[in-house]
Amino acid sequence: MISIVLIAPILFALILLFIKNNKLNNILPVIYAILHSCLGLCYFIKPDFIGNIQHFSLNSSNIIFYIVLSIVYFAVSIYNIGYSKNLKDNFTPKKMMHYSCMILIFVLSMTGGILSNNLGLAWIFIEATTLASAYLIYFNKTKHSIEAAWKYVFICSIGIALAFVGIILLTIATETVNSLNYADLIENASLFNRFWLNVSFVFILVGIGTKMGLAPVHFWLPDAHAEAPSPISALLSATLLNCAFLVILNVYKVMISANCLAYARTLLLVMGFLSLFVASVFLFHSKNYKRMLAYSSIENMGILAIATSLGGVAYYALIIHLIGHSLIKASFFLTGGNILELFETKRIKSVKSLILIDKKTSWLWIGSFLGICAFPPSILFISEFLIVKTFLIQKHYILCALFLFLLTIILYAMAKVVLKMVYGEKSQEKFEIAQSNLSKINYLMYIPQALMLVLAFVLGVYIPKVIDLTIMSTIIG
Repeated sequence: MISIVLIAPILFALILLFIKNNKLNNILPVIYAILHSCLGLCYFIKPDFIGNIQHFSLNSSNIIFYIVLSIVYFAVSIYNIGYSKNLKDNFTPKKMMHYSCMILIFVLSMTGGILSNNLGLAWIFIEATTLASAYLIYFNKTKHSIEAAWKYVFICSIGIALAFVGIILLTIATETVNSLNYADLIENASLFNRFWLNVSFVFILVGIGTKMGLAPVHFWLPDAHAEAPSPISALLSATLLNCAFLVILNVYKVMISANCLAYARTLLLVMGFLSLFVASVFLFHSKNYKRMLAYSSIENMGILAIATSLGGVAYYALIIHLIGHSLIKASFFLTGGNILELFETKRIKSVKSLILIDKKTSWLWIGSFLGICAFPPSILFISEFLIVKTFLIQKHYILCALFLFLLTIILYAMAKVVLKMVYGEKSQEKFEIAQSNLSKINYLMYIPQALMLVLAFVLGVYIPKVIDLTIMSTIIG
């Protein structure tokens, strides 16, 4: 099954290249989404059927990341069917074929990064995600999208280069252990040279943290998320950032085994709070609703870094926060795609009285806001509650107060924007444009967001035992 999941997108992309057919452009990504999901189901139903191949595995350490990718990609592929109907009016069949091919390669790159059990191989796949997604960010070929794509490639390439230096330094630290397999690194970490290990962690954290969107190396993220087509923005925010975070998490486990925990925790805590600060400042002055969502992603990556640094109960919060953020943020970006189709603008002040034009999009927009800002019963309420609890248990009272203060600013900033967009006094010109575009929104552009929001809110009330055990095994693993 692992081999099929890794080979299928390449075969499907070749089919699309040689058999140019508009229906296949939508069908094959959905088929791959189903195949992708089947591997995750096999992990729970019949693990032996998964199979093992060298350097790739599906195990307790990466299963949550893989399942989240499967769910979000499946939702995006369904949404993309309805979304592509509007793209076909503006782009040639050849360009639509390239769009579908690059989505397949992008998802393949993320899948390889998650399944790889070797740090060097994971680095290669993280670099591949940059190359695959750069075209998708550039897809609209506007002045801003070209600028965003170049910034993305330039900054992420520097980050990947720094991470490569970190891997080289890690090989120096390992001394006689000639392996980059995560299991080997963790097993032999106590024998490593701590000086070189600490130096290598800085380079890897900053380098891969660039891809994860942690401040102060986050500069590519707002532009790329804002300019990419909405389904791609959903994948960038809800899945790509997770892939980078998994690499950091695996290296962090090496630091734990090498008794360098305090050092690693401090670095993660600093970058986590810096990410929250940057998000709060820029969200407070948001003028573009897609950039607003991008800065929200930076905020949530910061929360993941903080939870990792705290340890204890926060490890559990870390995993459920990752799940909740991916589901809700994907819903947010897809719903933002609906708004863009209706109003033909990303400017916040140009979107008003959404509730009078499209009630379904309005409620999805409000639901996504409530979910991402951790209003009960959002699963993010549980994760943030547990993080605050961990702060108090460890007697970090000042940090806890700062954490809550920054989250409050972010909540206020996003609430102000969302409420104005939904209930604000209408502009007659924009109102008429949105009404004329209402026919562009079909049921496939509502259902994926609704299902992901329902899942995020249901998990906030009840986490099934199988998911709870999987989360626990991920923490232990």
